[in-house]
Amino acid sequence: MRLTKLSRSVQGKVVVVTGAASGMGKATAELFADEGAHVAAIDLTESALNEVVVAINEAGKSAKAWVLDLADAEAIKTVFDDIAAHFGGIDILVNNAGISLGTAIDAEDYPALWHKSIAVLLTAHTLTIRASLPYLRQSEHPRIINIASTEALGATKFGSPYTAAKSGVTGLTRSLAVELGDDAITVNCVCPGPINTGMTSAIPEENKAIFARRRTALKRYAEPEEVAHATLNFALPASQYMTGVTLPVDGGLTIRNA
Repeated sequence: MRLTKLSRSVQGKVVVVTGAASGMGKATAELFADEGAHVAAIDLTESALNEVVVAINEAGKSAKAWVLDLADAEAIKTVFDDIAAHFGGIDILVNNAGISLGTAIDAEDYPALWHKSIAVLLTAHTLTIRASLPYLRQSEHPRIINIASTEALGATKFGSPYTAAKSGVTGLTRSLAVELGDDAITVNCVCPGPINTGMTSAIPEENKAIFARRRTALKRYAEPEEVAHATLNFALPASQYMTGVTLPVDGGLTIRNA
C-alpha cells in the first residue's frame, strides 16, 4: 500500500518533443518512451528522426515521427492537430529544437543570423505552445517544458543572437507560467550547460576537459540523458506545484566563482 498520493509516472501520457532527431531531444524522446509515454517526435531532419522512432518502436515502446519546419506556423498547427488525433490528445510539450549561430554585432551577416536565431529558438516556442494549448487544457496533468541554455544566465563573446533568444525563453517561461496557471498548466525551463551534443562536437576533447575542470564543479561535460531526466522531472504528475522555474543543469557552472 502506498503512503503517498501523487504519481511519478508518465505512463500513457502523450509528449511532443521537438528537435527529437539528435542530442538532448533524442535522449528526451527515448527516456519518455522508456517511461511508458507515447512520443510525438518532431524534427526537420527526416532520416535521423525516423531512425530514432524506429528504434523506439522496435524496443516495444510507442513513438511516431512528424517532419516539421518550426518556422511554419500553419504547418505547426496542422501537425499538432494530427498528433492529438493520432494519440488522443497532448499532455506534455517539450520545446527542445535549437540551433547555435553567432557572430560579431557589426558583421555583415549579423541581421540574418539574428532573425534566424530568434525565429527558431524563441518564436517557434510560442507557435508550438499556441498549437498545443487546446489539447493541454483538456489534459489532467498538462506540462510545458522549454529548453534554454546557461547562455540565458551568462554570455559568451560573439553569441548575442543565441544569448538573446535563450534569455527570451526564460522570460517567456515565467510569463506563461503566470498566464496559464488558471488552467493548471505548469511551464518550466531547463538550462543545460556543457553537454556532449552535436553543437559541441566540433570542440576538441582536450579543450572540453580543460573548460570543464576550470568552470564546472563536477569537472566534466554532461551526457544528453542527464538533461532529459531533469525535463522528465518537470513533466511528472507529482510536479504540479512547480511552475515558472528555470533550472540550470550545468554541473555547477553557474554557481562556481573560482
